[in-house]
Amino acid sequence: MTMKRAWCCLLVLLFASAVSAADKHPFNLQDLHRIRNVSEPALSADGLWLAYTVSRHNLDIDKTVSELWRVSFDGKRNDRLTFDDKSSNSHPLWSPDGRWLAFLSDRDHDTSQVWIMPADGGEARQLTTLKGGVSDFVWAPNSGRLALIAHDDPDPPMAVAHADASDEKHETANPIVLDRFQFKDDDNSYLDHRRSHVYVFDIATKSATLLTPGAHDEWLPAWSPDGKQIVYVTKRGADPDRTLNFDLYLIDPHAGAAEHQLTTFAGSDVDPYWESRPSWSPDSSRIAYLRSGEDRWIYYAPWQLALVDVASGRQWIPAPIDRCFYKPKWSADGKSVIALIEESRNTYLSRIAVDSGKVEHLTSGSRFDVDFVVGRDRIAALTGDDTHPPELFALAGKALRPLTHQNDALLADTQLQPTEDISFKSKDGTVIDGLLMKPVGYQPGKKYPTLLSLHGGPVYQYSHEFFEVWQWFAAHGYAVVAPNPRGSSGRGFDFAKAIYADWGNVDVDDVLAAVDHVVQMGVADPDRLAVGGRSYGGILTNYVIAKDPRFKAAFSEAGSANMLGMYGLDEYAREYELELGKPWEKPDAYLRLSFPFLHADKIRTPTLFTCLGKDFNVPCEGSEQMYQALRSLNIPTELVIYPDQHHQPDVPSYLADRLQRRIEWFTKYLH
Repeated sequence: MTMKRAWCCLLVLLFASAVSAADKHPFNLQDLHRIRNVSEPALSADGLWLAYTVSRHNLDIDKTVSELWRVSFDGKRNDRLTFDDKSSNSHPLWSPDGRWLAFLSDRDHDTSQVWIMPADGGEARQLTTLKGGVSDFVWAPNSGRLALIAHDDPDPPMAVAHADASDEKHETANPIVLDRFQFKDDDNSYLDHRRSHVYVFDIATKSATLLTPGAHDEWLPAWSPDGKQIVYVTKRGADPDRTLNFDLYLIDPHAGAAEHQLTTFAGSDVDPYWESRPSWSPDSSRIAYLRSGEDRWIYYAPWQLALVDVASGRQWIPAPIDRCFYKPKWSADGKSVIALIEESRNTYLSRIAVDSGKVEHLTSGSRFDVDFVVGRDRIAALTGDDTHPPELFALAGKALRPLTHQNDALLADTQLQPTEDISFKSKDGTVIDGLLMKPVGYQPGKKYPTLLSLHGGPVYQYSHEFFEVWQWFAAHGYAVVAPNPRGSSGRGFDFAKAIYADWGNVDVDDVLAAVDHVVQMGVADPDRLAVGGRSYGGILTNYVIAKDPRFKAAFSEAGSANMLGMYGLDEYAREYELELGKPWEKPDAYLRLSFPFLHADKIRTPTLFTCLGKDFNVPCEGSEQMYQALRSLNIPTELVIYPDQHHQPDVPSYLADRLQRRIEWFTKYLH
């Protein structure tokens, strides 16, 4: 580039920055539909390319769809690979020989199947035709086979003759027959006799061989680098539905091979919920994985990085720190494991030395690292923050070089608000961390209507990550205070288990202290306070409005309050029994936690309840019961049900509708 051209480019960039800064608009519903969700990075064997998934809203068909892209590691090329705007393509994986890119697609099917295309792009062809569909897969090291997780074939539909005794028949949906302890799952609806198992699929012959038959499920397969074994996650025993005792098992990749149990911890070894595949060391001698606590602590114990020696079965924790790890992957030299580690309000890409246990954060600052890939001499991180949806970056030392630019258009013309860290003391003196987002156009000394935003989980935390809900409220003149009360992750085991079997007590104190803090800061108007959350955030909202009448409006999405009435309705019967006991043995525990429902007469806050029609995580009954109670008491309330949606809604028009309804509800009662 000539000096003259460089100066011209610089002037253009400066001018564009000045213009865009002046012309930026507050976040609106059109911006909601412009967000591109980048996920599932995969690095090619030669390290030159990254494949990844982009999810976006297709407003023409009112559906969230995902497509595949690739970017060169030098950042010079960024190509879209799939172009079917009505179906979803995901989980891209390069073949080890570098010739192919395989992925999951639901094009032309009700279920996902494995498809394959040339590595440099081109026409894709379908590989698998398993009737139950494929949910996961990995390549064999020789690029000739795949290890699949596939669901058992569905039962054939009933054939029913017409009443006129003609030969013509029509199909009727089969009765749903259930005999399992856990008979519901939000992702899979009712759980019948069909299971998900490990298969080996031969690409040349297109034949699938079942490796793990039986009344159990398998998840997260990983093929050893030497090609001799497949490791996977499963639960076994007399009735595995009753426990969280996931373990790693090994099997040779051929028909009739015997399974071998590798881990023996009496608790969770790689709960599939954390989407953290076991990782083989380069020499196939060890496996890195996640271990949580004993069953009784369900999700409260931090999930730790663990290692197991394949030959001896010895298992150990190399870096026993009181924090949560995610997505461990071995370094190319086998001397360390790269993983995500959660700290208070941030999650960092980190290196853990296997021999010494030394932990080194590879990223820093206010950020939320989501995922990453590791090659022979390179690492790429999927990361974002308060004002940037996650994108892919190459890691150079501890500097980040941008690779993808899927959200550049959004960032160029939209005023997005940052958050700032806040810390304060709760009622009993416990220090609580949180985040504060000030409204667009904030003026020091002026008090603003304020939303107390409550997170789900409860073992989760608000981090420096992009939340369109907060941006929406900030754009409408609201301050947003987002505390991480006791029960949250990021602060260790004792902090999380402080609400064990005691919801709506100290965590209510903690979030109310957050409100007091921003009022004392002079940011929040004490006469214009609102509260809201979804999932456990909705549950906690119900506790808050039952214990404190200061809030002028609330929204509670996918929440509940009558815990005795939720047993058997949602997917958590196992967790209820582990934490609270059986309802008929310890009804007092359930009744104590049902405070908002049993004391609904204490509520004065106009509350908008929303729920998802197919949600088995927190079913609509929880919202319906609270709506009915407030309607009975003549407290202003409204119930909105989004049909055919699971716990994570994905219909674009519904996503916009819920934001619009919340702001209209708050405007009605706060202004």
